[in-house]
Amino acid sequence: MSKVYSGASLALAELMRDDMTIMAGGFGLCGIPSALIGAIKLTGVTGLTVISNNCGVDGIGLGVLLEAGQIRKMISSYVGENKLFAEQYLSGKLEVEFSPQGTLAERIRAGGAGIPAFFTKTGVGTIVAEGKEVREFDGESYVMERGLTADVALVHAWKGDAEGNLIYRKTARNFNPVVATAGKVTVAEVEHMAEIGELESDQIHTPGIFVSRIVHVPNPVKHIEQVRTRKRELAGAN
Repeated sequence: MSKVYSGASLALAELMRDDMTIMAGGFGLCGIPSALIGAIKLTGVTGLTVISNNCGVDGIGLGVLLEAGQIRKMISSYVGENKLFAEQYLSGKLEVEFSPQGTLAERIRAGGAGIPAFFTKTGVGTIVAEGKEVREFDGESYVMERGLTADVALVHAWKGDAEGNLIYRKTARNFNPVVATAGKVTVAEVEHMAEIGELESDQIHTPGIFVSRIVHVPNPVKHIEQVRTRKRELAGAN
């Protein structure tokens, strides 16, 4: 059976339901599965628990699901670029579970590796450790963190083939590779579709065994969170 779908909505067909858990790759607005997120909005599903490093920005990325009132809970490490997120959280409309960034990455990796929990020093003695088991190893305290999995994981890759082998580019590698392993079903959107056998095996970051569905999304719009520029220095200027 082919893994390749002709559009993002078709790639998510029969997968979406209310109150499910979604995991999305990306770092800031880099490497986010925008087309698949847009397709989720069109389904109208609600009560979603979303696991992602951040929640996009207002009107972009996961921010579109916030605007539509489709997210019930976010498990994230950073959400400072989204005003609507803050409004929904402070009004009680949105439940939030914050996790230190490295811990979040490891929780996702652990979930994808079938590891239900692990111990880390990060967060010991802080609000992060409240309600969690703390155990001593070699005279040091460690807090137990649970691995994370999702009903559906969404990733964005630079290149992929019909078998689902994926290559990420630069910052997009931060979370997409671990997210791809942690979904019961992983759906990938790719900028460039390669022929089977065209990808150099040593360059593949996610083997196709982890990917269930794939959709070609050429020339995606790539947004920038914070634009920082400086005046060009003129040649010979003192």
